[in-house]
Amino acid sequence: MSAQQLEAILQMAAQNPPPTQATPAQLRAWFDASNSQMPLAQGLPIQTLRIPNGAGGTMAAELLSTLQANPRKLVIYYHAGGFVFGSLTSHRALCSYLAQFCGAQVLNVDYRLAPEHPAPAAHDDALAAYQWALDQGYAASAIALMGDSAGGNLALSTAVHARNLGLPLPAAIVALSPALDLASEGASHHTVDDPFITRELMGFFNAMYVPGGDVRSPTVTPFYRADLQGLPPVQLQVGGRERLRDDAVTMAARLKAAGVDADCTVWDGMVHCWQLFAPVLDEALASLEQAGRFIAAHQRTAVAAAA
Repeated sequence: MSAQQLEAILQMAAQNPPPTQATPAQLRAWFDASNSQMPLAQGLPIQTLRIPNGAGGTMAAELLSTLQANPRKLVIYYHAGGFVFGSLTSHRALCSYLAQFCGAQVLNVDYRLAPEHPAPAAHDDALAAYQWALDQGYAASAIALMGDSAGGNLALSTAVHARNLGLPLPAAIVALSPALDLASEGASHHTVDDPFITRELMGFFNAMYVPGGDVRSPTVTPFYRADLQGLPPVQLQVGGRERLRDDAVTMAARLKAAGVDADCTVWDGMVHCWQLFAPVLDEALASLEQAGRFIAAHQRTAVAAAA
């Protein structure tokens, strides 16, 4: 483990905590500013798009690619932020390095955020992005769904919702530090001293996205009561220092019990969404490379080509 790199990152984060008594807009500005400092991978064309959202409107998206990327293969990426913050800006660098490793184009999706758009707006938009890709002519077998934290929830939920609707399923799913146990039932929610995700922050996210609702509902998480049978292969990655560690570990066990090809890697010493620290943290790049290999091993393009 690159202990010195991580310690330097944690020291910098401690000097830039989230603003107290902040509005969602202020938190979004802080999060974007904090995560836009990372340099992007070089030489990646970025195309700005407007794609349909889940409410009959449109949402922004960015298509990142490398010269070596197969234009018929696509990774749809859903960003972190507790369904309250996060954006194309906050995750542009992460997506740029992912594009280098996966051999596919990466679609960074700017789904609607709470509290302006409570549940299930983000989940509806995540599904809309997948439907858009199918409508564009991408073969389902050439599409992977991926996200971190809340975005990991969206990646898994989208596959469940697509299956329930009779849509063809994506080739693979990757969930990084997924936020699944919204009711905080797992042991790690009560035993891990997480430097980033506090119990108060978890409660804030729930209050914003699921105000007065059921945080165990399959409409907001596939963790508790969703039928997991028939899903495509799933890779989960989580840090050993995460409050959400057991979200990923337990989900992997439940997926396997449902007959799904699932694997969970617990990265010793890593913190929540450490992939955001690429390229200044070696494990961040290694994590994205692991995800890229998994995606490349499962994507196929024989069914259809992109329009």
